[in-house]
Amino acid sequence: MTSVQSDESTEPQKKPGHPVEPTSAPTPRRTMSNAARLGTGALVLLIVLCGLTLIAGFLNKDRCSGPSFDSQGRSEPELSRRHTGEFCYSDIAFLWVGRDINNHVFPYIHGRLDEKNMPVGGVVEYPVLTGVLIWAGAILATNDAQFLFFSGLLLAPFGLLIAWQLGRLSRWRALLWALGPPLILYAFHNWDLPVVATAVAAVYVMHRGWGRAGVHRPLMHRAIVAAVLLGLGFALKLYPALFVLPLMFYVFTGGRGGLELPAGKRYDTRGALRVAGVAAGTVVLANLPFAVLGFEGWKASFVFQGLRRADVTTNSIWYWGFRPGSDNPGTQTLISVLSPTLMVISFAVACLIGWRRYKREGTYPWIAVSAAMLCGFLLLHKVHSPQYTLWILPMFVLMNIRWGWIAAYLFADIAMGIGIFVYYEAGIFGKPDGIQDGLAAQAVVVGVWGRAALLIGLFFAFLAARSTVDEEADGEPADQVASRPA
Repeated sequence: MTSVQSDESTEPQKKPGHPVEPTSAPTPRRTMSNAARLGTGALVLLIVLCGLTLIAGFLNKDRCSGPSFDSQGRSEPELSRRHTGEFCYSDIAFLWVGRDINNHVFPYIHGRLDEKNMPVGGVVEYPVLTGVLIWAGAILATNDAQFLFFSGLLLAPFGLLIAWQLGRLSRWRALLWALGPPLILYAFHNWDLPVVATAVAAVYVMHRGWGRAGVHRPLMHRAIVAAVLLGLGFALKLYPALFVLPLMFYVFTGGRGGLELPAGKRYDTRGALRVAGVAAGTVVLANLPFAVLGFEGWKASFVFQGLRRADVTTNSIWYWGFRPGSDNPGTQTLISVLSPTLMVISFAVACLIGWRRYKREGTYPWIAVSAAMLCGFLLLHKVHSPQYTLWILPMFVLMNIRWGWIAAYLFADIAMGIGIFVYYEAGIFGKPDGIQDGLAAQAVVVGVWGRAALLIGLFFAFLAARSTVDEEADGEPADQVASRPA
């Protein structure tokens, strides 16, 4: 993959089985017409549409709030049944009680796992920066409705930022994000918008740079900023760390067409290691204060996730694939081994296929490989929460895959996102012995296995696709390419 598309007639000559040799000047490529770019007005419209979608998403979740509240600020009456039966469940409102969020305890510092391995004392089951966002959203809140509202105010700007970045990168295809059903279903389901913003921002700085228009940013400068963003993403929800390895390969091979390799070098090993070091350093700096001030509480969030079982709440292939013996301790041990092992294998396969494309095309397809690695993670991790669709949605914008893939995935996601809560309601409030044959169970099966099959197909579709990123030089406007000195 190249991060932009080029006319075949302007590509450098390739030797079979070898990458394109760097040249002394940038490879000529088509510049994009002004009509093809999103101007200021179009970007404003895109952001307004995204804002309206976010409002709809918030109103959907807010339907479960109030009208009265108990002594702890929990909505009444029958909150659990409303959450499942009315499709307005939100982890944000649900976790108001049970993690000391309602008591405004600063996260991790005084926390631990209790004798049942449940977080107490301010521990939340997320990495540290998400924990801080959760605490910040609760500062002014006295009940779960206010907590949802203030959290929404914190999260919404990240959703708008993603829309702006995707619009600048991939033009009107960004409507997939701005108007997509997942944004209504999941924008305020959990605290995922900030982590998605860091992942998209890493792509943005790599291919648009930052600051004053027309200023070219060297590959290494852009890669360092992207590595910081991916490290921050790890400290929010872990998954952006997957993209560090493809980014390292992109720097290792000199970026687009190998044009930014150090003089006389075939590969930039030092640059790739710098990317890894910066990402790791960012993770350490974000986590170190919490690890020093409250090690037990900091460690508890990771231990809790590591001990989590593949059960009906995880929505993954592991629970549904091993039924009815999913609850067997031996099965859980097997899953704990198979899941990470197969994930690592999928990551290696994605990087290898990306390397073969580099050999053919001269540019390491780091966005495509990142998207494929994300598919491997979503498919094989023992937890697949519904809002993870927000993670892959920008990849549908950034990669030029067929619309059939996207429509099918969104259909499977809606089946899961709605069906799972009807399934829960039947199990909790209905007749558990009969829910296996109901419509809700069928919707969940379609969601789980349909999504799994699509993730396998998307793994290879992403690796074969080209990026939709605008046809400009990395970090530099297209109209500057021709005039830039060699």
